[in-house]
Amino acid sequence: MSTQLPASISEETVTEISAERDEPDWLRQTRLDALSALEELEMPSVIETPGRRWTNLEGLDYESIVDPLDQRDETERVSAEGAEVLDFETALDEHGDLVEEHFGSVTDPETNYLTALSTALFTTGTVIYVPEGVDAEDVKIRAEMNSTSLFSHTLVVTEDNASATILERISNGDTAVDGDRYFSNIVEVASGENSYVQYGTLQNLDEDVYNFTLKRGDADTYSTISWIEGNIGSRLTRSDIETELNGDSSETKIVGAFFGHDHQHLDINARVWHNGEHTTADLVTRGVLDDEARSVYEGVQDVGRDAWDTSSYQRENTLMLSDESEADASPKLIIHNHDTEASHSATVGQVDAEDLFYMTSRSIPENTARNMLVEGFFVPVLEEVEVDELREDIDDLIVARLD
Repeated sequence: MSTQLPASISEETVTEISAERDEPDWLRQTRLDALSALEELEMPSVIETPGRRWTNLEGLDYESIVDPLDQRDETERVSAEGAEVLDFETALDEHGDLVEEHFGSVTDPETNYLTALSTALFTTGTVIYVPEGVDAEDVKIRAEMNSTSLFSHTLVVTEDNASATILERISNGDTAVDGDRYFSNIVEVASGENSYVQYGTLQNLDEDVYNFTLKRGDADTYSTISWIEGNIGSRLTRSDIETELNGDSSETKIVGAFFGHDHQHLDINARVWHNGEHTTADLVTRGVLDDEARSVYEGVQDVGRDAWDTSSYQRENTLMLSDESEADASPKLIIHNHDTEASHSATVGQVDAEDLFYMTSRSIPENTARNMLVEGFFVPVLEEVEVDELREDIDDLIVARLD
């Protein structure tokens, strides 16, 4: 057993959550199976260097930050013409077969301890269904967390020749909650042939929240799944963004931006599996750290034996604004097919002294010059964000943190 199960979580607890939502037998059993698996499952793997384990997920006091029967949220869902954007209970009533077919099909609920915990306990979430040939633009999910803990599950299903642009915001509401808190969100994207999904998230939780998210997409033939991940808030964030390129000529882009300060800890992971032929991936992440903030980044491009004519690229850059901040980056290439064009790189550094000198020598105050350089550092990532609203929101939060 990897981690002690909180005493407040039992088979009766899970059954009560399921019964309150009048869930079908298959979902209740999926929850119970996930609960049983907790005894054997390990925490997600984290980067380790000699003498140091960079992210201590085992050390969190789950007993105090998980209250499964007191989960409260305010979630606004904005649909688009032709698509359906439903809370989970409504989706089970109106599209039960669809939810049963795809729930857990992209992300195995028993991937690790935290995915199983989330599957057993989730009380909120969204199902986005885009029928064949529909273009669903500006789908929005605005979620506010109002309790000690909150578990969410999002399922996106696009049929053949459909497209969806989805913007998700996560923050805390106005309800006062004392002590540390825990937020968990699992997102699954099942894309049909020749479909397109762009899923953008902006996380701005309070800095007493421990945040775990796993987003994973299954790209069919000629389909594209693009992820945009903006992390500004939380005390500790563990974020995994993954795409399986299972269809021939499928593509993915993973764009990430984070800005940590004070004692924030950000553990960011991007992974792509090239399984089909003629697949393409582009991973771009930029982060800034100030004060005593810490970041860990791991990016993996895994090219399978049958993935002929693969193109896969990865860049990660971290800018540190203080001597007390820390960053570790580990980009990895795993290649089993010689017909591959791939590259990966990672850099960690401070504000360029020559650039700063050049600007201050032209009468720009040093702090203003530094802030301008930080804003400019994020430009290559922000240029990748196709949704204007998301790009402006991320930029506004970056500017606010610099003030």
